[in-house]
Amino acid sequence: MIKQVAVLMVVVVGVTTALPSDTYNPAPMPYNFAYGVKDDYSGANFGHNEDSDGNAVKGSYNVVLPDGRIQTVTYVADHYGGYQAQVSYQGEAQYPHEYGPAITFKPNTYGQPSYQ
Repeated sequence: MIKQVAVLMVVVVGVTTALPSDTYNPAPMPYNFAYGVKDDYSGANFGHNEDSDGNAVKGSYNVVLPDGRIQTVTYVADHYGGYQAQVSYQGEAQYPHEYGPAITFKPNTYGQPSYQ
């Protein structure tokens, strides 16, 4: 009986050491994406693009700042160097004394709200 328990323990220990400690370890997948938004009505103007080879990520994003400049952040990230970004600005900051017309929205075309 003791011999059978000892053999069973050796088999169990051998199987558990043969299994990987982290069973959920997916292989890195390369990917890329990009998007851009430009809405003249609201003034929104920004975009982002990113590429990965499965180990390192490279990309950039940009946005129009309230002072009129375009801010661009270009970055590289990996498990060894971490996140490294470079920020650049295009244009010159503008601070006008007068602002444009207020943004107005169309009135409700469905009539007055009804409460029941």
